[in-house]
Amino acid sequence: MSFLNNGCSDVLDVAPDGNMSMDDVIKDPTYVEALLNACYRRIMQKGTWYWFWDQIPVACSDDAWCSEDGMGQPLDMYYSDSGSAAWHPFNDWPEWSDTQVYETNYRYWELYWPQVRLCTQFINLIDEATVRREGDRGRFRAEACVLRAFFYMELVKWYGRVPIMRELWPLDSDFSGLKRDSMYDIVKFIGEDCDVAINTPDSEFPWRIEVAADAMRVTKALAHSLKSKAFLFAASPLHCQGENHWEEAYQVCKEAVTALKAHGYELYATCTNPDVYGNYPAAAYHQLFCENPDLTADPRDRETIWAHKSGASFGYEIAYIGKPLAYKAGTCPTQELIDAYETIDGEPILDLAKPYLDERHLQPNYNPNNKLYDPQNPYLNRDPRMDATTMHNGSVFRWNDGVSIVVDAYFGADGVPDGDHFPTLSKNDRARSRTGYFMRKMVPPGACHNSPYLNSYWKFHRLGELMLDYAEAAMEANHLQEAKAAVDEVRARVNMPALPGNLTQEQMRLRVRNERRIELAWEENRYYDLRRWQKPDGDLSETCKYLTAMWITKHPNGSFTYERKSIQENPRGGWKNKDLFLPIPLADISRIGDPSWQNPGW
Repeated sequence: MSFLNNGCSDVLDVAPDGNMSMDDVIKDPTYVEALLNACYRRIMQKGTWYWFWDQIPVACSDDAWCSEDGMGQPLDMYYSDSGSAAWHPFNDWPEWSDTQVYETNYRYWELYWPQVRLCTQFINLIDEATVRREGDRGRFRAEACVLRAFFYMELVKWYGRVPIMRELWPLDSDFSGLKRDSMYDIVKFIGEDCDVAINTPDSEFPWRIEVAADAMRVTKALAHSLKSKAFLFAASPLHCQGENHWEEAYQVCKEAVTALKAHGYELYATCTNPDVYGNYPAAAYHQLFCENPDLTADPRDRETIWAHKSGASFGYEIAYIGKPLAYKAGTCPTQELIDAYETIDGEPILDLAKPYLDERHLQPNYNPNNKLYDPQNPYLNRDPRMDATTMHNGSVFRWNDGVSIVVDAYFGADGVPDGDHFPTLSKNDRARSRTGYFMRKMVPPGACHNSPYLNSYWKFHRLGELMLDYAEAAMEANHLQEAKAAVDEVRARVNMPALPGNLTQEQMRLRVRNERRIELAWEENRYYDLRRWQKPDGDLSETCKYLTAMWITKHPNGSFTYERKSIQENPRGGWKNKDLFLPIPLADISRIGDPSWQNPGW
């Protein structure tokens, strides 16, 4: 039973015999700090640290398709719609490592309820606990509140409404009367926890971590960002339960952006290593995701709000271009993601209101106002973030120090199948891209020569994302000029032009949503955005049912032709109404004894 799985005595690692009482713990500041440290456990690394280095939330959105789709692994099961409430790959797939660093990024329901309980336990006892310095009491309380808010947000993202735990539920409870609270009440609860942290004196609880030894400790900036994200979710169509909370979400997000900027947070806009990342407009944007935040009083990276402290967050998929380390293509961008990138004049490639004329996305509905895009030279004059995020045929990639290569992504080249099998290749060929594209974001140039591992920390929250949360809330609350200003600031970082000044709310909605897709690609936002933008009776058939690849033919004279192809003939799983949420594990539904607890369709 997830609600009962606390494991307090073993996570403390101070009472191996399990006989230490909580009264004993709170009398000793060392044990109090150990209990707080236990609240930090189970924070997933994200990135490629899902099963076998697959980027699960990215690969389950319309931005990507994974080459593991025929290997009998979690994504294969998801793509084939094989999960159930009794056994779902994202709820029940076994851990693949026993270490604390590389725990699986699955089983959020099982792993995060114990963390919620630990945080609640700590919050309820810190007033009576013994601490080394009285100022520690406020910081420790603030940290536990922010961590509880984080764990709740992760549960909400995957499962929707959950019960609120203000006090510890008795370990001998049968939970028969437990109810799922409304989304708004949950978000208010998350906001209350964040406010505890925000209102803690700066002398006790910092805005930014400035000492490497404190890496990954939570901050006031994270409290603001979590609160903003929570209210954004509460106002979204999937979660709002027919109520309008956009003005409140706008106020929360605006306050957060204002506060963070006032305390030194800013977009990372200047590349400090042009010898590696180049001098093109998105060089700083690329560098941001390839290098770890520097924890100093005067940091180079003032954009990252919270990052994981453990490295090696990105693994084998860096061998994506069929060179000496070729092993698996990993999660690869779809043609749909490529289509989202505008041309450098700021015009979308497709009509954002109806990007495709057919269900399979083989007939693009081109934007008649775009005069720069050429379907037979499709990668020219595009938003520079496309080259910072993806690799396509003709991309120049620095393989190792001093050596650059041109990426061949036409069929028959290294890393993609030959013309007889692409794109409907044998599903057990994990070494080749299913789409004709490869991932570049988060991969430092020169990293692929000697090792299949990269030492990059996952960035959970950053200012650029918070600003787009603010832009969306402002747009939905009809503060269109503020929405435009926030989006324009994000675009200016990569020299993209400002949005037009006369957009209607619906036009601004389309632009804000597309901007989120571009700016936040590969950061696990698209999976949740697609869902929260749906109404409870909606589905993802327009975006995720059929996805496409680019079929590229190289001719003897060196020219290329480009043709869209379906990646597979049958629909990919994950597009139905039930897929808006994961199922709550059947064992807990049975224990609670209330079938209405289960998410729709499961």
